[in-house]
Amino acid sequence: MSQLTAAAGIAFALGASPAIAAEPFSDTQKEALDAAIRDYILKNPEVILESLNAFQQRQEAEEKQRQRLALSQLQAEITANPNDPVLGNPDGDVTVVEFFDYQCGYCKRMVAPVIQLLKQDPNVRWVMKEFPILGPASVTAARASVAARNQGAYREFHVALMGYRGKLSDAAVFQTAREVGLDLDKLKADMNAPETEKTIREATLLARSIGINGTPAFIIGDEILPGAVSLDTLVEQIEAARKG
Repeated sequence: MSQLTAAAGIAFALGASPAIAAEPFSDTQKEALDAAIRDYILKNPEVILESLNAFQQRQEAEEKQRQRLALSQLQAEITANPNDPVLGNPDGDVTVVEFFDYQCGYCKRMVAPVIQLLKQDPNVRWVMKEFPILGPASVTAARASVAARNQGAYREFHVALMGYRGKLSDAAVFQTAREVGLDLDKLKADMNAPETEKTIREATLLARSIGINGTPAFIIGDEILPGAVSLDTLVEQIEAARKG
């Protein structure tokens, strides 16, 4: 029985015509209606789940529509910020944007698939967005990573930090920088530069504006892929973006 049918049955049981139904219910009618609804739900509990599922689907559809509008309005900030590090082909025909945190286990898991993808598809432009949301060490790592660009070692440092095992700390960040061969004095100076703070702040505000609240998250075309995804999924989305 559909909910509409159930409602019609309840109204019929109360002897309500459209004109009468428009008038306030009496206490007796309210009690009868409550009893009829309760009886229907007890006999058909699946309607509650159907209603909740429909509500959730509607919310998800509305959120996706809102995100796509934001992606369209903020396209330049998302894909063409000159301060963002770029991996792969800077002139690639498809841009993938990744939001990540150096303490995020799922972000670490994505490093190998991303490297493999960039090797097998030399026409992908991969934009890195520092999104340090997991504590002070994440902020230090993000600042150091952005600063490493000034020494031409962003990719090496990024991969090394993502490969770090154990609890990340400021000391671990600088030790990793030393192992990669970075000049620590210059790195620390660049970490405190206004441009470094601006790059991270802009990426963080951008993530919030388009509804990204966790890491990793990937933007390909007009799609947002939250969480760790398979290499096949990335390839499929990139090909879809190429086709328009």
